[in-house]
Amino acid sequence: MLIIEDADLNRVLIGGNMKRGLWITVVFVLAAAAVCFTSCSKKDSGSDAKLVYWTMWNEAEPQGQVIAEAVKAFTAETGVKVEVNFNGREIRKTLQPALDAGETIDLFDEDIERVLNAWGNYLLPLDSYITRSYPTTNGKPYNTVINQTLISLAKDLGGGSVKNIPYQPSAFVTMYNKDLFAKAGVTKLPATWEEFLDTCAKLKAIGVAGITVDDAYMACLFGYCMDRMIGKDATLAMVKNNDFTNPAVLEFGKIWENMAKNGYVSAKAASNIYPAGQVEEMATGRAAMYLNGTWLPNEIKGNNPSMNWGAFAWPAIAASGDGPESNNYGAQSFGINKNTKYPAEAFSLIVWLTTGTWDAKLAQDSLGIPMANDSAWPTALAEARVVVDSTTNRLPWAVGMEDNPDINAKIKENFAKLVKGDLNAESFAKAMTK
Repeated sequence: MLIIEDADLNRVLIGGNMKRGLWITVVFVLAAAAVCFTSCSKKDSGSDAKLVYWTMWNEAEPQGQVIAEAVKAFTAETGVKVEVNFNGREIRKTLQPALDAGETIDLFDEDIERVLNAWGNYLLPLDSYITRSYPTTNGKPYNTVINQTLISLAKDLGGGSVKNIPYQPSAFVTMYNKDLFAKAGVTKLPATWEEFLDTCAKLKAIGVAGITVDDAYMACLFGYCMDRMIGKDATLAMVKNNDFTNPAVLEFGKIWENMAKNGYVSAKAASNIYPAGQVEEMATGRAAMYLNGTWLPNEIKGNNPSMNWGAFAWPAIAASGDGPESNNYGAQSFGINKNTKYPAEAFSLIVWLTTGTWDAKLAQDSLGIPMANDSAWPTALAEARVVVDSTTNRLPWAVGMEDNPDINAKIKENFAKLVKGDLNAESFAKAMTK
């Protein structure tokens, strides 16, 4: 930035013979200084801005630790002070009343759909900010250096306008133990249900349960299977109409009744309360697969830091359903309060966290997916990247099965009884219609 010494400025202001071109230059420089933030260092900016940032992370979580460190570096670089309130998941309860009360909150984060659906009335449209370049975008517009799938999702969910910025992307895939697959002689990842059953049989032969699940993900498992049998639209219609008379429900019952009888699903699956299946079975090598999120390696790294992770898309089941190209993906996201006094500074903090050094560190420390195109993916998620890049049909979370709490509870109760043997396929299907 050009700095004009006071003497020079006085000379311009009082010198009657100064050329008009110099006047224009001075006006331009002063105007640029007034609006400059994103390219200014702390020394140059002289910013008095102070941001208040509410985050969904706890301070002890890897994400919270990186954010705390990144914010300090941001302040050192720009001079913009940032107060971070680590709300944890309680933000889902605390943010709305705070916004309604007019409390000073400049930006906040949570799930991409929750930010839009719960707090959309407070969001500042960001379309004009994403097309600018910033110090960490190498002279390129911000929206060209980040994950295109996720920024497109944000625009679609925002009704054609980008109102929140994704970060910490995730996908719902089949996470598996690569060492157990190798020991069992599994050389090809299953893409069809027949191949999946063959994989389970090989794993059983070495004394390992093919797959496990916790109560927290039973509805997701049911939803994915319905999608693979009848497709996304028909599955979502089940939830919308609360109608589970579709013959696919009976077929699901037959599939999982046989999975249990053959010893392919863990005997503990029926009684697993989250995170028992993750910690007691996946982390210990007693089960080899879990239909879960790309966040799973981070959640159990304390239990098995050397786990050799792989991932593949949930396999196709029937020709009438979707295939491995259909998966749920999403992200956490940042939103900027439309009432903030410092929108440019708030967006620059978002760029700081989603590109360059801090995006890469956030991904590595949390074993998560980075947002910037040039940031490396953790080794544990290398195969998950293939799934994400191959996804052409986005499924909503649990394919809608958690949208209705009563339906979610019904699935959990009856699936647990099914794999335990208290219900057979027919009684399961009947129970799902009640």
